[in-house]
Amino acid sequence: MATTMFFEETVKCQSKKEEMDIEFGRSSFFEEDSIYLNVDGKKIVMDLATAKKFVQASSDVGKYLGLLER
Repeated sequence: MATTMFFEETVKCQSKKEEMDIEFGRSSFFEEDSIYLNVDGKKIVMDLATAKKFVQASSDVGKYLGLLER
């Protein structure tokens, strides 16, 4: 499986009480390249329809919080 990692970090809650390991990128494991997520060792490769929804939702949240330009 070829992957390209775009994000890998142990993310801590603002409360400082909890954390999780997150890895995010693209995978060519299946016929169509898509997004993979690895959260605390649990891995998935999204189908393209779900990947599109995930990217749109991430963009919407980023814009709402002022992290991305509208």
